[in-house]
Amino acid sequence: MAEAERIIGTPDTPEGGGERASAPVPRTGRGRRIAVLFAVAAFAYALDLGSKLLVVAKLEHHAPIQLVGDLLELHAIRNPGAAFGFGAAFTIIFTVIAAAVIVVIVRLSRKLYSFPWAVALGLLLGGALGNLTDRIFRAPGVFQGEVVDFIAPRGFAVFNLADSAIVCGGILIVLLSFRGLDPDGTVHKD
Repeated sequence: MAEAERIIGTPDTPEGGGERASAPVPRTGRGRRIAVLFAVAAFAYALDLGSKLLVVAKLEHHAPIQLVGDLLELHAIRNPGAAFGFGAAFTIIFTVIAAAVIVVIVRLSRKLYSFPWAVALGLLLGGALGNLTDRIFRAPGVFQGEVVDFIAPRGFAVFNLADSAIVCGGILIVLLSFRGLDPDGTVHKD
């Protein structure tokens, strides 16, 4: 979190920490950027939640559905761990991490002046909320629930739409960082 605050500043410092050459910070439209962040998050969350409800109702305990030959199928599984089934014994830790990510994104949204960053953070927020919902409300119990995964490309891990949103948001953040665009709207050259 300290690194995130260094990049976009804290509520008391209008310009992020650290030295850098930057363009002026546009201070108009922050409310629209926050609205975009939460709209993207709500859309990603709704798609994930809807898809999981459909998968549990129609696909769980049934044979996988082939979509693209043997390259892609829908196959419902429950995943207590992280990506690739890693850390199945640490479900509670993944729950805490997802909750922390949500808190950090909401906190950082106060300094958000960049439309692309709003989209990226919205994807992360929606994906984190989707998987956190599973961790809280699905069996075997509160804060230990297993995530519903169902998209199964051949030779790859089974994942869900929340995972896809998180990955897309992460890739967008990396691209924005390489371009030198910060969440506060400044452009810097390192």
